[in-house]
Amino acid sequence: MPVQIRHATPDDLLVVTKLFRETIQHVSSNHYSPVQVAFWKSSTDDLPKWKKRIEDLYFIVAEKDSLIAGFAYLKDGNYFDGLFVHHEHQGDGIATLLANTIEHKVMDNGYDSIHSDVSITAKPFFEKRGYKVNEFQMKPFKGVTFESYIVSKTLV
Repeated sequence: MPVQIRHATPDDLLVVTKLFRETIQHVSSNHYSPVQVAFWKSSTDDLPKWKKRIEDLYFIVAEKDSLIAGFAYLKDGNYFDGLFVHHEHQGDGIATLLANTIEHKVMDNGYDSIHSDVSITAKPFFEKRGYKVNEFQMKPFKGVTFESYIVSKTLV
């Protein structure tokens, strides 16, 4: 069955946050320390914040065989704020479908560029899509420092 992209709803909250935690544990843990992984995963403890994200942002999910296999969300019209694909669906083209949908939404919003702050794990994916690294950063958050990259892309 083909992958379907749809808007997330508050009913997706627990599945989305579980997918987020599992993706970090199984995929991002290759690039981040156990302390960083634990801290990053704990951000799902704030369910009201995640619910607000789903309700207020352009937040989409990818369903494969009626199960959520990934999600992405856009903030402020052209800021690609998040992209996560379940560890069992890495390489299935789901991230590409989600990113394509986000980029089309940015153009529909009237912007000709998109920007993001991406993890070490996500950097190669974004670079393959034509994003340019503008800045490397060591971002402290509540005593834990994360390496990430500010990236941008001109949309045609």
